[in-house]
Amino acid sequence: MSAVFVTATGTEIGKTFVTAGLIRQLRAAGRAVGALKPVVTGFDIVTAAASDPAVLLAALGKPIARAEIDRIAPFRFAAPFAPDLAARREHRTLDFDALVDFSRRAMRVHDGTLLIEGVGGIMVPLDASHTVLDWMIALHLPLVLVTGSYLGSISHTLTCLEVLRHAGLRVKALVINETPGSTVPMQDTAETLTRFTQTIPILALPRLPAGKADHPVFGELAALL
Repeated sequence: MSAVFVTATGTEIGKTFVTAGLIRQLRAAGRAVGALKPVVTGFDIVTAAASDPAVLLAALGKPIARAEIDRIAPFRFAAPFAPDLAARREHRTLDFDALVDFSRRAMRVHDGTLLIEGVGGIMVPLDASHTVLDWMIALHLPLVLVTGSYLGSISHTLTCLEVLRHAGLRVKALVINETPGSTVPMQDTAETLTRFTQTIPILALPRLPAGKADHPVFGELAALL
């Protein structure tokens, strides 16, 4: 079994899109793959078919059913905020130890490649004293870091990479998911980041046409993992 944690420089960057694309690539290659999206905010069971867990289940070829959502995304909150704030809105807390235990148990029992998708960016608060970074440190898995090509993404990406390096975490690949309407050419973003991150493979994923979800980048990413 191998496991990889998919994280990002911020929210709405494209973690789920990248994770789903990687799932489809691994399945097409005949490799066993599973995925978790343990923490979800902004979740409404009425619109569950459009949720991030549903996107991953569809990529896995699993039914978008309540039992399957419970299996891969047990920590769900209704408010579309950071998990600590979303939980407080419901007079709840996200149990960090339970989250880590859930992740570790899945890692122990899963055969093949297990993808664990985080929530928001690397420093998003999970509870009063833990962030996504603490979750990643506890699991100590290799990472896929997803960033965008928007103005400012270079600084955000380099900051994240420095934090992850200081935490002793290994970034296996950096995926630049093209930001719609960005004034910065994605290739310029990739070239600049390459100069500062010479040991980390950088994959540039262009914005794909509506309905298209496959690209050679996913094959390159799968090969790196």
